[in-house]
Amino acid sequence: MGIFKRLFGGFGSKRKVRIVVVGLDNSGKTTVLNALKPKKASLETVPTVGFSTEEFQKHGVNFSAIDMSGQSRYRNLWEHYYGEVEGIIVVIDSTDKLRFAVVKDELETMLADPRITEKKMPILFLNNKVDQPAASPPQETMQALGLDRITDRPWQMFSCDALKGDGVEEARTKSAPRGSQGHQMACR
Repeated sequence: MGIFKRLFGGFGSKRKVRIVVVGLDNSGKTTVLNALKPKKASLETVPTVGFSTEEFQKHGVNFSAIDMSGQSRYRNLWEHYYGEVEGIIVVIDSTDKLRFAVVKDELETMLADPRITEKKMPILFLNNKVDQPAASPPQETMQALGLDRITDRPWQMFSCDALKGDGVEEARTKSAPRGSQGHQMACR
């Protein structure tokens, strides 16, 4: 069963899932969450200050999603939620190539956290804003972030345009584990 399909789709009697959504400011984290929620639950998007918790139900699963601010002064808060969740969504602004180095640094810090390492927590990377002309292709984003070095946990990357909702649902339903190796799948 898929990495996040298992989480988002429920497995066995599991009907409550907690995830954390991280990424730099303006990467589209809240917009991704809105795309995951049932249409009637989606609200206007404003920048997240600190964090916000979203509770919603989809496909019979109750979600608790922690939407973390990506502003530099709030990124140190991310680590406080790693022990409480079962999966991580990392949203990357594929048009903001100048800050890929910052994303890489934050990712390395996150992956070194024992709460993530011990759980072998699955990670879903969303290469967002792919509809824009300056968007980085998934393979280029993966290389810039060094994702090929992640070999100790299941992960996948999908491309999406969260504003339109393109690719977000596909990432939720089609992500599949590949053992301990990371793999990429573009949804566009």
